[in-house]
Amino acid sequence: MTDSDAYRQAGYGSFEIGLGNHPAVLVVDLQVAFTDPQYPLGNLPMIHAATERTAELLEVARSREVPVAACYTAYGSQRDMPLWKVKAVREQFTYGHPCTAMDPRIHHPDDFTYCKNAPSMFFQTPLITFLVRQNVDTVIVTGCTTSGCVRATVVDAFSFGFRVQIAADCCGDADPGPHSDALRDVGRRYADVTDAARMMEYLEVL
Repeated sequence: MTDSDAYRQAGYGSFEIGLGNHPAVLVVDLQVAFTDPQYPLGNLPMIHAATERTAELLEVARSREVPVAACYTAYGSQRDMPLWKVKAVREQFTYGHPCTAMDPRIHHPDDFTYCKNAPSMFFQTPLITFLVRQNVDTVIVTGCTTSGCVRATVVDAFSFGFRVQIAADCCGDADPGPHSDALRDVGRRYADVTDAARMMEYLEVL
């Protein structure tokens, strides 16, 4: 029996979450630290592809007046920073550093854009208030990295009771293995794993 067979036989992934009537798009950490090759984390092909695909999805979302929330990660100093094991985060992710700027391909002044200090977009941020005020029932998760901050955001969105859709081709990681593993695991438990094309179709008929 394979690992996947064991999960299926135990009943994991037995249902689809499905789509509600009031979606929002969440964009996790598509700041130039991850999308500009001049930075240590900015030369990961999967994240570059995810950024381009997310830009396409956001164009449709904005045309349908679907709320968009985007975040970046930054700190005042290592005193207020969690104990990250990522060198670039410790050395560069500080307020005002150029690497914390949002990638211009996905940034829009009308989006709700804010700084987060932990992996999840929800942890001690104003995001839940924003989503409640917009009557959101479904979140479409995009961004980086799939196995890190994207996964954490998915888990918290699920915990808050949202219908969670993760657009796989709008998410990226350093390596295909952790990317695929994270998608497979959240798809068993918390979210529907979908893609940008299906999400654009959903948004276009709202």
